[in-house]
Amino acid sequence: MTMKNWNGKRVLILGAARQGLALARWLSIHGAQVTLSDMRSEDELRVARESLAEFGITWALGGHPLELLDSTDMLCLSGGVPLTLPIVADAVSRGIPLSNDSQIFMEVVPCKTIGITGSAGKTTTTTLVGNMAKLAYQKEEVRAQNMQSSAYVGGNIGDPLLNYVDKMKANDIAIMELSSFQLDQMTISPNIAAILNITPNHLDRHSTMEAYTAAKARILEFQSKDDTAVLGYDDKGAWNLRNKVNGKLFTFSMNDLDKGLDGAYFQEGLLHLRDGNKNSPLISREKIQLRGDHNVQNVLASFTIGHAAGFPLDAMFEAVEEFRGVPHRLEFVREWNGVRWYNNSIATAPERTIAGIRSFDEPIVLLLGGRDKDLPWEDLIALANERVDHMILFGEAAEKIQKTVAGFGFGKMRFSVARVNGLQEAVRKAAEIAKSGDVVLFSPGGTSFDEFNDFADRGERFTTWVHELS
Repeated sequence: MTMKNWNGKRVLILGAARQGLALARWLSIHGAQVTLSDMRSEDELRVARESLAEFGITWALGGHPLELLDSTDMLCLSGGVPLTLPIVADAVSRGIPLSNDSQIFMEVVPCKTIGITGSAGKTTTTTLVGNMAKLAYQKEEVRAQNMQSSAYVGGNIGDPLLNYVDKMKANDIAIMELSSFQLDQMTISPNIAAILNITPNHLDRHSTMEAYTAAKARILEFQSKDDTAVLGYDDKGAWNLRNKVNGKLFTFSMNDLDKGLDGAYFQEGLLHLRDGNKNSPLISREKIQLRGDHNVQNVLASFTIGHAAGFPLDAMFEAVEEFRGVPHRLEFVREWNGVRWYNNSIATAPERTIAGIRSFDEPIVLLLGGRDKDLPWEDLIALANERVDHMILFGEAAEKIQKTVAGFGFGKMRFSVARVNGLQEAVRKAAEIAKSGDVVLFSPGGTSFDEFNDFADRGERFTTWVHELS
């Protein structure tokens, strides 16, 4: 359901985090009667309530009572809110339409949009494409042509773009990271839609890979023949969606592209870009500042998306050569006693931990755990038996991981296993075990919610505890 006039509309928002607060503010400014419902208490949300004090918002705290729906025209869900909540199911049965901040943003955005999703790499890719866009729009020839255009980056990262939509102009560009949670309710697709990969993730939310894939595929569903899709070629989950592409298809790969495919690829140490009969060498792998093949893929994806958006090559080159990555993604923390410590708190699924392990040739002390997402650990344990020297388990998932290790029945395990209570204890244990020349890789494979607010909070605490080692 698309709403153009919000005046007097009664909107119930579940979840008073970034997305919910931005949506409440925007809807209130545009005349809606907003109720914000959150499981947390009045005291826990004091700062959030003060930030919206001027807007006359109704707050329903400590739960989501079903009677809130009696006076609701639309129900909006913040990113982490599960569709299985009784109030959501009741809204659906009553025929109350569902929406979210990204859907409402797409309904009103006046400019070209790029949407990026995937199980892994979407924040790095979105950030890099945003840097490319900002540099592209600073170039004099583009500025003259586009009359002082601006690039906006947000969505599932940073600030929700709804905070800026009212000042956006037709010649601007908006670049969004979109999660499966956001895509679940969306009925508008971006002009350029990228699916980097689809690997097991969030099965605690979506239950099956089919449901999770269907949520990701919605980014393509509402495109027209004038729009562009970018699908990762090396990932079956993404590439198998090519029959759903309505417009132009680009791809990217760590190998040469098959004849007839357009996009970016990697060959003999060099990144290339092909579009029709035109083949352009881009940059050498040595100029990429990020570790790991998965980050080369993120750069290939960014070049492909940037090309589809019409960014000049020199702006894209400059953005890639300057890019040092995003916090909590294989972020170098410090070297202490000859040991290099890396924060990869973003690895909330085993698949992402696998990519982290593959980024290093050095001996690895791996910190693994957190809260399990009903995902398989077997592939990660098999790789660990080839590449990891010591494994330190922490958090709620520790027992499940330990049982997975035991179930393998390795004749002789390559790695030792230690189990501790929490992350701080895991840091101390790693400091005892690691030797000069080792890498301590904090790449947990589970979510943070057993011990922390989110992956960023967890990564910051890890970084603090590593810097406190002496």
